[in-house]
Amino acid sequence: MRLLWIATKAPVPPIDGGRLVAWTTLRALVEAGVEITLVAPVPPGEDAAAIEGELAAVCHPRLVRAAPRGPASALLRSALGSRPYAVARHTIPAVAREVERLVASERFDAVHVEQVHAFAQAEPALRAGLPVILRAQNVESDLWSAAARLHHLLPPGAGPWLAREARRLARYEGRAVRRAAATIALSERDAERLRELAGPLTRTRANVVTIPPPFPSELPPADRELPGDPPLVLLGSGGWLPNRDGTRWFLEEVWPEVHARLPGALLHLYAAEGERPKRLPEGVEPHPPPADSRDAFAPNAILVVPLRVASGIRMKILEAWARGVPVVATPEAAEGLAAADGAELLLAEDAGGFAAAVGRLGADQGLAAALRAGGRDLLRRRFDPARVAEELLRLYGGLTRPGGSRSPR
Repeated sequence: MRLLWIATKAPVPPIDGGRLVAWTTLRALVEAGVEITLVAPVPPGEDAAAIEGELAAVCHPRLVRAAPRGPASALLRSALGSRPYAVARHTIPAVAREVERLVASERFDAVHVEQVHAFAQAEPALRAGLPVILRAQNVESDLWSAAARLHHLLPPGAGPWLAREARRLARYEGRAVRRAAATIALSERDAERLRELAGPLTRTRANVVTIPPPFPSELPPADRELPGDPPLVLLGSGGWLPNRDGTRWFLEEVWPEVHARLPGALLHLYAAEGERPKRLPEGVEPHPPPADSRDAFAPNAILVVPLRVASGIRMKILEAWARGVPVVATPEAAEGLAAADGAELLLAEDAGGFAAAVGRLGADQGLAAALRAGGRDLLRRRFDPARVAEELLRLYGGLTRPGGSRSPR
């Protein structure tokens, strides 16, 4: 099978959840025998040659030297057109032209669009009659709607604008689901929401399926342990409002109670200098974002995931399981994982819950070992790369006309 993959960014290096989802899926499909041509923009500041070299070992990269539109340009384009700001920002004419060139000159059985932001770039493939499959890593409009309610992180007037954009995104996502030959959601909750956005007259016919992201069941932990009794790891990402909210909540409300109960505990915060508070509470050690994500998953650490707004699948939890690191997370962060409290992770809803969960893990090595084993077992059962690639291939194959689809020449 030959697959054209359209992305909003190159999946390597896999330094965030979105890239990690794409990278693990690309590798799983290639292992299953799929030939993939990847089209993605690479901003001028990134090392395109290094990125292309890494991708070339897996697929046929067609990188376009271009950046997303600047905020002012995207706002103007969005105001003058029908596309919401987030889509206008990632609509890059050079990427669409490369897609048009490829579908006019090469044969593809299907087109995979990674995230709704990239769906506009698939117009040449839609016109050519190729089956276009949209994978929604999350329900973007729901995240924007939730972000609009994070008043403590927003400048004046931003909340109403975010709410309006959320409504525009919801309409755009609904149209994309209706136009796509199929839409892949990472969780059943997201799948049902996407069916709702497709509209009451189409939701029963909208081809929305749930296929979890692939992830290996075992990866090596960091080479060294972290100080602390116990050490906790919090992976920050200031560019994403829900993550900023979770990090701020944990530092201001949760960590003081954890530290009071467990004075020997240390919180290791991995975040860029501009994305963390200038003054950190006692017992918090700052670290820059790791060049290799492995470095943050020390074998003696506990990963805390304090998200209060979430959609999709938290790849950092999957990575913690694979690297043998126990997890304490909010129910929102664990949504869609099919994980049970006490079996694969511990769930905590408030400061007292986090403090109690961390205390249990610090005192009971048997519980920590059981969570490690449970997480890896769930990875093998639900997220096995070969099984997920098989599900994707069944979906792609069911949408391809006998003999494959060929674009006009």
